[in-house]
Amino acid sequence: MTTDFTILTLFPKWFDGPLRESICGRALEQNLVSIGVRDIRDWAVDKHRTVDDSPYGGGGGMLMKPEPVASALDATAGKPHAPGRALVVYTSPRGKPWSQQDAERFAALDGPIVILCGRYEGLDQRIIDTRVDEEISLGDFVLTGGEIAALAIVDSVIRLLPGVLGNESSAANDSFTTGLLEAPHYTRPEVFEGLSVPDVLLSGNHAAVDHWRLQEALRITQERRPDLCEKWLARNPPPVAGRRRKRK
Repeated sequence: MTTDFTILTLFPKWFDGPLRESICGRALEQNLVSIGVRDIRDWAVDKHRTVDDSPYGGGGGMLMKPEPVASALDATAGKPHAPGRALVVYTSPRGKPWSQQDAERFAALDGPIVILCGRYEGLDQRIIDTRVDEEISLGDFVLTGGEIAALAIVDSVIRLLPGVLGNESSAANDSFTTGLLEAPHYTRPEVFEGLSVPDVLLSGNHAAVDHWRLQEALRITQERRPDLCEKWLARNPPPVAGRRRKRK
């Protein structure tokens, strides 16, 4: 099964390089994913290919016009409520923050995904109300456009598709997949600038290694993302020692 992405943007050349490199590039070469990039201006109706206009009510900036965006979405995702219509995602600072769980959910979808890249001051709300399924943000900051967010979404989903990563266990141990940040990693040489690899990683004791990695993941998560650590501990409370029954 091939996962199909279509990216709608005002700057299609922005994607020429990133999608052809590294894991994304290999996934495309192996036909594990299909990614189409379309220019929203192709659906503009005037000779100037106008895609923006000033907002009603005043205010700074411009808005993406509804007509070309509606036509672009209807052509690539399908008309609203049409059977088999693609999932439509709009990248916007006011969207729901993207997470590893969202990436896993998208990777498991059986159907195409269309990503609409936001620009300017945003998009006419009537398009969001009638044609957008999910608004997605990368976090609490503002970018010049939604292309970076679209690429992040595509990249995070592609690496979870079967056959994309050389070692399938790599994704299973990623930060956020288990609810914790990753433990530290080490490779050869055993000693570098006077710093040694922790002894437990050289012991061959897999149970001890797993325990060490869990404790380190907990430590790092507590230091950097205490909110995640608290949630993890709530789901994984330490075992309570049972009381011994007195012998009669």
